Amino acid sequence: MLPLYRRIGMNPMVMATLAMLSLSIISGMTPWGGPATRAISVLGLDPSDFFVPLLPTMIGGIACVIFLAFLMGRKERNRIGIVKLEPRHITKDSSQSYMAATLDSEQLKRPRLIYLNLFLVISVMVLIVLGTKHPSVLFLIGFVLALTINYPNVKMQKERIAEHSGNAITVVLLVFSAGVFAGILSGTKMVDAIAGSLVSIIPSSMGQLFPGIVALTSIPFTFVLSNDAYYFGMVPIFAEAASAYGIEPVEIARASIMGQPVHLMSPLVASTLLLVSMLKIDLGSFQRFAVKWAVITSLVITLLAIITGAITIL
Repeated sequence: MLPLYRRIGMNPMVMATLAMLSLSIISGMTPWGGPATRAISVLGLDPSDFFVPLLPTMIGGIACVIFLAFLMGRKERNRIGIVKLEPRHITKDSSQSYMAATLDSEQLKRPRLIYLNLFLVISVMVLIVLGTKHPSVLFLIGFVLALTINYPNVKMQKERIAEHSGNAITVVLLVFSAGVFAGILSGTKMVDAIAGSLVSIIPSSMGQLFPGIVALTSIPFTFVLSNDAYYFGMVPIFAEAASAYGIEPVEIARASIMGQPVHLMSPLVASTLLLVSMLKIDLGSFQRFAVKWAVITSLVITLLAIITGAITIL
């Protein structure tokens, strides 16, 4: 999209902001995304219990980002006006370079199986939402079926597994790390001590507001802290403190991800640094441009989570 933005003359900050907000909704709330994976692992939750009540919030968050894209687009339209794009001449060299770059990806595509693959994906997602089996079992079955159907050749199967194994290993190591860290905090009673101090600070009359407090404080906390520090260090403390008010840990886990739109502006996030470097924009300028949109998105999804019952404050 960047060449199109440049030809039209649009502000690349708009694309950076929308990319960041879109990623924060999808990656932040799905149980296979980084923040949710950490919260689920460190609190020992069932992914379906965490994710299914968040579906309305996720859909509302996507709608919010689309609406913000409309507002930004209309503002850019008023600034730029109507731009007529002239077709560019494609040289033989550029055409050959494009063909060479896309040859490998074309060989992996299976256009004849698009509807079968779509049916497989939808079926797995529906079964996860219905809670028929543990999500990991359903994902494994779906993966085996997809791999066998699309790439019946064993050599290609090995290549596809090798291509994506790095990401899978990272998630596995993350889950094991969460277990070790949570075990240290629990075994040494550090969580109990810190949670007790936190409970003593919060008035008992405000105890039922604790999920909402966690959701709102996640906005600044996740900005200044890495995901590992926040979810492995602070979320277990919040969950332990919330238990004193009869609040389930899963609600604290859901509340803790409401600040992800703001978190992704942080210089601690590698994907954000990659984004601004690819667009050749200054990180500070990007943060100043995006902060109001990120805060609005966080507040909107927090409100939606309260309205839909994903987190309760009464």
